Amino acid sequence: MKSIAVFCGSNFGSSIAYRDAAQDLGHQLTARKIKLIYGGTQKGLMSVLADAVLKSGGEVHGVITTKLHQLGHAHPALKKLEVLRSMRERKARMIELADAFIALPGGLGTLEELFEVAALVQLGEHNKPCGVINVQGFYDPLQAMLNKAIQEEFMKPDHRNMIEIQSCAADLLEALSKWNVPASNKWID
Repeated sequence: MKSIAVFCGSNFGSSIAYRDAAQDLGHQLTARKIKLIYGGTQKGLMSVLADAVLKSGGEVHGVITTKLHQLGHAHPALKKLEVLRSMRERKARMIELADAFIALPGGLGTLEELFEVAALVQLGEHNKPCGVINVQGFYDPLQAMLNKAIQEEFMKPDHRNMIEIQSCAADLLEALSKWNVPASNKWID
């Protein structure tokens, strides 16, 4: 993996543990010489993550929308920043640039981005690994929801681990390096 797109909150969240996890991920990416692809802003966990990579000498590639750029949300220290018209274009570009995807805690945008890349794997549109850093059990409800989808026969059991879930960046990066695409298609006969 040479580049990883990270989806995370444009707010900080209620716990310092979220900031610590973002910083740790930034340091882990830099130590492994993995380029960070992210939303390009100076807001919330996104800024903490980018700052950690930049301060430790890593490479950051921001991809931001025109609207967010016009609102002054762009991170001022980025050497590489693409400004695209819409969120759809932004997500498509991040998917194109990344070799894998990680979600830290975040809100609707983070969850939507995570589910989109996972659904694209399930549909066979890409075979790039995706996972989450489960800081303080933030993604425990996601695990429960995936189990419920399997129980109710909306998803196959071998797709449960399509989204790798680990509690720290080092473990997640290791798991993503060994990740395999589910062998079966998404449809239940």
